[in-house]
Amino acid sequence: MSAATEPQTSPTPLSTTPPGSLHTTPPLRRRRALDWRLRFAGLSLIWGFSFLLIKVGTNGYAPFQVTFGRLLFGTLVLAVAIVWKRDRLPRGARTWGHLAVSALLLNALPFSLFAYSELTIPSTLAGICNATSPLWGMALSLVALSEDRPTRRRVAGLGIGFLGVLTVLGAWQGFHGLDAAGTTMALLASLSYPIGWIYIRRTLAGSSHSNLSLTGAQLLLATAQLAVVTPLFTTLPTRFPLIPLLAIIALGTLGTGLALLIQYGLVAEVGPTTAQMVTYFIPVIATAAGVAILGESLAWSTPVGAVIVLAGAALTQSRPAKPAMPKP
Repeated sequence: MSAATEPQTSPTPLSTTPPGSLHTTPPLRRRRALDWRLRFAGLSLIWGFSFLLIKVGTNGYAPFQVTFGRLLFGTLVLAVAIVWKRDRLPRGARTWGHLAVSALLLNALPFSLFAYSELTIPSTLAGICNATSPLWGMALSLVALSEDRPTRRRVAGLGIGFLGVLTVLGAWQGFHGLDAAGTTMALLASLSYPIGWIYIRRTLAGSSHSNLSLTGAQLLLATAQLAVVTPLFTTLPTRFPLIPLLAIIALGTLGTGLALLIQYGLVAEVGPTTAQMVTYFIPVIATAAGVAILGESLAWSTPVGAVIVLAGAALTQSRPAKPAMPKP
């Protein structure tokens, strides 16, 4: 998330479609697969609940420990998938170098920032901040990617989206009662994702390696990065609270590992545009989970601002309809 990606949240931006996935799947196997709408709903739920799991995890463990556990269990899930599919990790120092940077930008950094942010802000607010990722991405792509040209619709979407952010934060009240540090970290986490996507688009687009292989290596490197950082800023726990530990395990196996595998199938079957629509359901589920399960308070400006954010994000991602071909 996104989300988580994850989302958003964590998305798999290594390429639009796993190589060969649209053409090599036998028809019989396609018919037996779970309907994509059910998988889409499952992915939305998994990434939406990730913010609740982060909050629960930080109730018993330090944020870096939560992130390390998340990455570790997510990597184990992808490792099993790689072995099952008889895939292999990518080769070449250059590829691994680019993956190390993407691991930092797409996993280690945003996951850690979200974990730290939820020490002081509700999981509902963190989930809504995650929804700003498409807005950051569009703003950055207009500058960094020459093929993305600004249009009135996309500029309007950016303006509407950031108006929604100000509504969520209660700007007319001077951000009263808002933890500035936690909110800033959540927004920076959301900004880190599109920076990572753009970096990958410039460095690893067209790679001959599969999405599964690249993302497995990326998570492995992110886990290694947290394995180095975590002992420097935390001490080994003297006790291991069960509920927070189970939350971390679920966050890693479901919210990171399984979610990425589900997303691969969705992108291959219905295309990246439809698969990315999951981004607009994550804050709704995160808000509902935070209020219903954690008992977090919800001011009127939070859901209203979230709707405005999602409307702006959807507008930036939309494309004008192509004119119909004239009939002969």
